[in-house]
Amino acid sequence: MIRPERLRKGDTIATVSTSWGCAGAARVRWQYELGVQRLRELGLNVVAAPNSMRGTSYLQEHPEARAEDLMWAFENKSVKAIIANIGGCDSERLIPYLKPDIIKNNPKILCGYSDVMTLHFYCYRLGLSTFYGDNLLTTIAEQGRWHPYSRYWFEKVFFDPSPIGEIMPSDEWSYEPNHHTDPRRIRNYVKNEGCMLIQGSGKVSGHLFGGHGGLSEYDEASGISLQREDFEGAIFFFEDIPEIWSEEYARFIFEWLGNNGYLHAVNGIVIGKMRSPEPFLPYARIIREIVSEKYALPQLPIMYGLNFGHSSPICVLPYGANAELDCDRMTFSITESGVI
Repeated sequence: MIRPERLRKGDTIATVSTSWGCAGAARVRWQYELGVQRLRELGLNVVAAPNSMRGTSYLQEHPEARAEDLMWAFENKSVKAIIANIGGCDSERLIPYLKPDIIKNNPKILCGYSDVMTLHFYCYRLGLSTFYGDNLLTTIAEQGRWHPYSRYWFEKVFFDPSPIGEIMPSDEWSYEPNHHTDPRRIRNYVKNEGCMLIQGSGKVSGHLFGGHGGLSEYDEASGISLQREDFEGAIFFFEDIPEIWSEEYARFIFEWLGNNGYLHAVNGIVIGKMRSPEPFLPYARIIREIVSEKYALPQLPIMYGLNFGHSSPICVLPYGANAELDCDRMTFSITESGVI
């Protein structure tokens, strides 16, 4: 995988609205400006892609404009990194308008989570390592503060070319939504009890690959198709929005992994924080029932409770980077750098 160049103070980062155009809405503009201010505190210049602030209706109706923004950001020599304003559910419509040669010839940091996953997979197919991490509105511009844990990992991953190292659990976490129209609404945090080993023992390593449950919907028609080789030898990371996480959903996802042969391909699985601080034991039983009993993989390491994706705070996961899951020490580490 091609790793992009690291960030330095004075570099320019472009903000893009590849999925949902709410950053340009009058009611949300305050939060966009807050995110810009916090990036500037890191010494970065921030520029909005040409179409990115034209509002929800225009960008919904014009996926080609969102794609143009992404191509502009990759091709613009003054832009060193690209960050999504927010996720959504519409990035698949960009694929026909993307220009692979522009991306391949201009590798740079692309960061975001949720629906941005489609663009990560597109870049992954081109050999570029991108980053399942902060969106501007939903992490960096969180009301009250950019959580110190999230900010630490943003700086560590993007400014430091040394190996990322062990991803320690945060002291606290929140499953509450980020309110984009009311700056007075502050997330409530609960104590983080750390990670839970669902099954497995020993130490495994592999390249990072994964995202959220939408990957189960990819097919040739979507422009993104998964292959067993994507999962072969991988540390598969998975998370999703709290509203849809349930026992039935856990069963669906792990049956999908098993039916497609992906469970037998991966070296280990890490699961992000889900739904609420309620005990994860019911979900863990379902996962073991499927993975250990139905598919006869009782030694496959599976760990729950890492800080990434649709919760706060989060770390940043570079696609394709080597990671290590140690069941005996209950640790997860990224043993390579994300940038050069």
